[in-house]
Amino acid sequence: MDAFLVSGPCRISGELAVSGAKNAALPAVAAALLSERPVSLDRLPAVADIRTMKKLLSGMGVAVSGEAPGTVTLDASRIVSTEAPYDLVRTMRASILVLGPLLARFGEARVSLPGGCAIGVRPVDLHIMAFEAMGARIAVEKGYIHAHVSRVGPGRGRLTGATVRFPMVTVTGTENVLLAATLARGVTTIENAAREPEVVDLAALLVSMGARITGAGTETIVVEGLESLPGMEAPHAVLADRIEAGTYATAAAITGGDVTLRGAREEDLPAFVAALRAAGAEVSTSEAGLRVSRDGPLCPVDVETAPHPGYPTDLQAQWMALMTQASGTSRIVETIFENRFLHAAELVRLGAQVRVDGHTAFVSGPARLEGATVTASDLRASAALVLAALVAEGETLVRRIYHLDRGYAAMEEKLSSLGARVARVPG
Repeated sequence: MDAFLVSGPCRISGELAVSGAKNAALPAVAAALLSERPVSLDRLPAVADIRTMKKLLSGMGVAVSGEAPGTVTLDASRIVSTEAPYDLVRTMRASILVLGPLLARFGEARVSLPGGCAIGVRPVDLHIMAFEAMGARIAVEKGYIHAHVSRVGPGRGRLTGATVRFPMVTVTGTENVLLAATLARGVTTIENAAREPEVVDLAALLVSMGARITGAGTETIVVEGLESLPGMEAPHAVLADRIEAGTYATAAAITGGDVTLRGAREEDLPAFVAALRAAGAEVSTSEAGLRVSRDGPLCPVDVETAPHPGYPTDLQAQWMALMTQASGTSRIVETIFENRFLHAAELVRLGAQVRVDGHTAFVSGPARLEGATVTASDLRASAALVLAALVAEGETLVRRIYHLDRGYAAMEEKLSSLGARVARVPG
């Protein structure tokens, strides 16, 4: 099992190209199941979750050619199975996204309940509620979701358009219904829809495949279902990863560095960029991307996670690492996931002053961090520990970075190119 050995403290500087977004690429790969025509995707990130998703679709009969981050083409014209088995699904929450396309195109699916990071319960009940509203019959048995649409009656095995109102904002729920609705009979209206850039990117891909969608990026998305999707004329380029961009922006801020992030967009991270500026970092925008630097001291800034355009939960752990170096006490409120402060104890091992009270963490600084052996609990916690290690005195060994590899492509190489001392070692 690999680990990162980080030697600190350091100051990073330079220029970095932001990879394609994992959270946009996963539903994009799942979208290939909707069409008998090939779907080509550019800028897929070379991360473990994408490799798992490709393997999952290959097992269903999808022909996959090309390698990330180049052009990858998926041909789902000869599907041999509509089952997503536990052995693959258990490692990745986003695998639930195959449920909608399989159900919409084939009228049936058997998908294992998904796994992923240990950051709390992330139920699929909202997905089930939505598909039942669209005419599916669903049972959860022995760890699998069994879904089918009756082949008797006017629907003849097709989902039926409906108004789906989510009681709370759900990104994967919105994406799953959006995928399924493209082939449903009639019009589907998604209310209280997620507005994340990744949802907008998925809608753009589906439109390029021939789908009829309006309202993506707002609280109401309307989809006019078709019997089939005509197919795309050119590859779809996955949008830049705003969470990767935010992570390296935080690295620039915590080390007092100066980094240009090519492809990053401020409009994808409005609350994060505002917090970064309030903390004392300088952030400038251009057509090329974002430039983040810091010369002066860090100020404590309170954040509360919220759906887009609020502060992203996927940048909460990184913010905690940054606030360990701010002069004063900051407050971090996690409203999305109930167990997403597991990294706090590991930051304390490095010398951070963090107190957790329920859904709120209080961080006092600046703390003098010293290298130690720490263990990652989830994807974004891994990134937070690496960020803290960049400013810690001496060597820090970050164990279980297989979590990190799920969402960051070659982080050790990218940080090293900016002047950090990070090595992948057995651990």
